[in-house]
Amino acid sequence: MEAWEKVSATKGAPGVGTVDIAAFEEALRENLSRIRNRMSSGCYFPPPVRMVEIPKPQGGIRVLGVPTVGDRVAQTVV
Repeated sequence: MEAWEKVSATKGAPGVGTVDIAAFEEALRENLSRIRNRMSSGCYFPPPVRMVEIPKPQGGIRVLGVPTVGDRVAQTVV
């Protein structure tokens, strides 16, 4: 639950699945249970990240990978 509180406090953008913090929270117990079960059984594999291009002030582009909300929770646990 501590990992969820840290992730939800950031108000980050959704990843590939477009599930944002609010949508994840609607089924919080189920989502956290699913992550816990997959991690404890060794069956957790992170989903792909959503790639976002951010323009740099001096020109060029920075590519940022945005993980899903669930993956951010899993990363915070580890």
